[in-house]
Order: sequence, then C-alpha cells, then structure tokens
Amino acid sequence: MTDDRGAGGIASPAAPAPGAAEASDDRLAAARRRLDRLWARGCAFLGCERAIMGGAMTWVSERNLVAAISNGGGFGVLASGSMPPELLEAEINATRALTDRPFGVNLITLHPQLDTLIDLCLDMGVSHIVLAGGLPRGNAIQRIKAGGARLMCFAPAPAIARKLVRDGVDALIIEGAEAGGHIGPVATSVLAQEILPLIREVPVFVAGGIGRGEAILTYLEMGAAGCQLGSRFVCATESIAHPNFKRAFLRASARDAVPSVQLDPRLPVIPVRALVNKATEEFAAHQRRLIAELDAGRIALRDAQLAVEHFWAGALRRAVVEGDVERGSLMAGQSVGMVNDEKPTREILDELTDQAVRALLARAEADAAAHA
Repeated sequence: MTDDRGAGGIASPAAPAPGAAEASDDRLAAARRRLDRLWARGCAFLGCERAIMGGAMTWVSERNLVAAISNGGGFGVLASGSMPPELLEAEINATRALTDRPFGVNLITLHPQLDTLIDLCLDMGVSHIVLAGGLPRGNAIQRIKAGGARLMCFAPAPAIARKLVRDGVDALIIEGAEAGGHIGPVATSVLAQEILPLIREVPVFVAGGIGRGEAILTYLEMGAAGCQLGSRFVCATESIAHPNFKRAFLRASARDAVPSVQLDPRLPVIPVRALVNKATEEFAAHQRRLIAELDAGRIALRDAQLAVEHFWAGALRRAVVEGDVERGSLMAGQSVGMVNDEKPTREILDELTDQAVRALLARAEADAAAHA
C-alpha cells in the first residue's frame, strides 16, 4: 500500500489535476509560514522551534521527558515540586546531559527554600524560571530579574495579570479549569477571552485542556504567543510514568477527569482535577466521617481540616512512580481523552503541528474553491 501523504504527514489529494498539485503545495507552504508567524513571538521568547511548552507535572516532568520535548523542538519544563536544592541541581545537570536545547525550571512559590532554589537556578544559568503555586513575592521576582533569567508566572485573573506585568514578569501563563492537578474556577476559553486582548506587553501562553493542534491555532490567532500542554505528554515513550499510570490515561475519557469534591465548607478542599478511582471514593467517605466527628464534637475543627489536607499526602507519587492507580492520585487534565497511544515525544509534537497546519491549509483550500 502506498502512502499518499505529503510533506509533514499531511494527506494530499489522490491524482490531482495538472497544476493542482503545485497549487496545493504552495498553499501547504503558505500554511506552514502562517503558523511560523503566529507563534514567532513565543518561539523567540522560549528559544525553540515551536511554541509548545510542556506542563510541569510532578514526578512526570523530569529529565527524560523535559529533554525529549526540547529536543523535539518544543520547550520542556522541569517540575521541581518539593525537591531540595541538591536534588534540583542534579536534575538540571542530568537534563543538560540529554539536551543542548533551552528548557525551564518550575519552582513552587510556597517552597520553604524558594530563595535558595532561585539562586541555584541563576548560578547554573537556567534561562527560564516558572513560578507556580501562588502569587509570587516581589523579592522573588526581583531576585530572578536581577539574575538575568526570564521569568514566567501564572495569571488566573485579569487583575493579577496586570499586576504581574507591572511587577516586571517577562511572560504569563493562563491556565483554565480543564487542566490537571490544582485548578482555578474559570475555563481556559474564558480566561483567554479576558486576558489575551488585555495583555500585549509580554508574551502570554495558554494552558488547560489543550490536546490538539487546532486548539493551539485558535489561541495563537486570539493573540497567544504559544500554548502549554501536560496530559498529552504523559504517555510519551520517554515519560517515566509507571505503565499502570499510562494505561489509566489511555483508557480514560475527558469526563473521567473531575475536580476533587468538597462536602462541607468547614473542611476546605483545594480543587484538584484527577481521574476517578478508589481513592476518590475513599476521600468522600473520609470527609463524611470527619463531618460526623465534628458535628458530634469529638474532633477539633483544625484537626479535621488537617486530616483533609493530609489525605492525599504522597498520593501522586504512589500513582506515577509506584503504579498504585487505585489509591494514588491520577492527576489529569480533560485533554486526557485525546491521549490514545504511547509514542515518542517528537511524534506528539509533529502531530500537534501538523493538525494546526492542516487547519490552515483547509481554509486556504476552501478559499481557493470559493474563488475558482
């Protein structure tokens, strides 16, 4: 069987009429140039060939996956999580042994050694630092800026986006509720409409529930500099996630990735989007027991709140590293439904790029037909 795909894996019409093939090739080349123009700002900022960032997923976004994303033309980001300085230093060095392309480091603003981690990244010449997990302190921003690294921060609302720009951040990431892990209340599409027309001074990258190139194209055309994807890379060949964790992703649909549920306002639950499993049911039962204990006066409110917070301690590692997909935390974005097979990172990046180019090409073909 012959493969009648053209350059970049995009299907070409069979047996084109004389001159049609040349016209189609011209439109394909024009579509690629259009995409290059759309994400040129993001590529220049990140120092990569395609403005697709890898989301920093704890236990998943380590040296192998990060290097693979950068080697594939995207931009990998190390998830430092709760790493101490010596472990982060080793991970940065290990990533550099696998790629000579730029990559970033994601630091959690609530980390007790944040200043030390910032200094470590600066001393090691990390080009891009992403601060996540809360609004960064002014001294952290100033420290990074003075050290010469490019700083990216998350903006969950227009007012925060404006403040971060005033504070001097170099780029923003807006992440909607469709994302995996800790989430805010607003959908990606709404955040994009709120913030992209508002912020022009710095590049803005869009994240949350993005699984196809057509969606990337849409946000680029709305003014985004690029997009960040996490769940699509979990089942990359280079991902070290446990086979059980990957199988859970491959079997899941978008509707299986749901936010954690809070049963009583006295016991706050930080919303986390993950796949439903036995631990999800046990967490609800755990809350019900604590509510009963509270109502009966057998437990102090603060102790009950701590018991809620501690339920998921170590649960992500149990799932990703140990493969306990029943009692671990299966953090996943709603784009998990578009994770259909395990394949190399470069192929995922190529597929996303081809989908965006194909969408642009289809428009060009439709316009050509309309004017024929």
